[in-house]
Amino acid sequence: MNQQTKQLSFPKEKIKVLLLEGIHENAINYFRKYGYTNVECLKHALHDEHLIDKIKDVHIIGIRSRTNLTKEVLKYAKKLIAIGCFSIGTNQVDLLAAKLKGIPVFNAPFSNTRSVAELVISECIFLIRGIPEKNFYAHQGRWLKEAKNSFEVRGKNIGIVGYGHIGSQVSILAESLGMNVFYYDIEKKLSLGNAKACSSLDELLQVSDIVTLHVPETELTKNMITKRELNLMKKGSYLINTSRGSVVNLNDLAEAIENKHLNGAAIDVFPEEPVSNGDDFICVLQKFPNVILTPHIGGSTVEAQENIALEVSEKLVKYCDIGSTIGATNFVEISLAPNVDKQRYLHIHHNKPGVMNKIAKVFTARKLNIGAQYLQTDPYIGYVIIDIDSKEHPKEILKELKAIPETIKARVLL
Repeated sequence: MNQQTKQLSFPKEKIKVLLLEGIHENAINYFRKYGYTNVECLKHALHDEHLIDKIKDVHIIGIRSRTNLTKEVLKYAKKLIAIGCFSIGTNQVDLLAAKLKGIPVFNAPFSNTRSVAELVISECIFLIRGIPEKNFYAHQGRWLKEAKNSFEVRGKNIGIVGYGHIGSQVSILAESLGMNVFYYDIEKKLSLGNAKACSSLDELLQVSDIVTLHVPETELTKNMITKRELNLMKKGSYLINTSRGSVVNLNDLAEAIENKHLNGAAIDVFPEEPVSNGDDFICVLQKFPNVILTPHIGGSTVEAQENIALEVSEKLVKYCDIGSTIGATNFVEISLAPNVDKQRYLHIHHNKPGVMNKIAKVFTARKLNIGAQYLQTDPYIGYVIIDIDSKEHPKEILKELKAIPETIKARVLL
């Protein structure tokens, strides 16, 4: 039986892990610590045929924001069991396509929260003091020493659109500087400190001296800020966007700055971004000295990248080792303790009537006792984990589970 177990269990050292876009070495170290030694790291993104060719033999892939795992790419990922987005967002992955292939997607919603919040606060101070413009002219040899359009942030109103992990952190830091915090979120949120909830986006725009955006990329947030919304903002106010490039219409923003309705802006994300550092960057806002343009670096601090690497790697290893899907963005979530002395079967299937009955028959036909069973479903898939007291017939059982017509993926952990 021990020999059969060794032959059936897929050795960790043969599980291929591919990490793209210069993911921090903490991820490599974490995988190796837990026995996943077959790790390949590339400092750049992969696209089109290069990505398709590479993903064919990969079991786990880790990406950041520049690699796009589309439905077409995922068609070739025959061996892929998990995806790690070493970032907050997951919009670079076709989440539904991954789900229907039985592939959970994990991300890091918390690890770079502080880094983004600190950037926002620093941009608040720089913008309201007129630092970008003074810096611009100083580089040209002009001495612009004046207090005009230079203010303290203390006592000013900051409006936070999206009161999630980052937005709430900005709220805490802003209030500690003496700012009056207003926020708007489509979901009911608990106000931190003295922050006040606005009943609408329009209300927030009208009361704020500085507006900062912290929303995901969805159909609701696409072009959330256009000419109409910018005109609602106070004359002489400021806009900061460190969320997603599709949220703000940059042409409308350029017009608002050109006609001096806004005193400045800080933009970290763009509708189209260069693939690599060597590519040209073109933006309609480049001509304005009172606009801060940064290359999508909100979460690009050493601390954030270290934390992200650990957070996502831990989730990927947990899923591979014990089947836990806690933290998956596209998958039903099941929290599990490690499998100590049982035989654990993982079965991902299309959510159709009668599947669980077929799965149960595989075990009852052998008179095997099910020690524990965990099931979660959504409209598309079901994910069931079954612990068996006996360690007999794993090869035959797995074969029968895979033969069930609704099966997407099946594994056994011994």
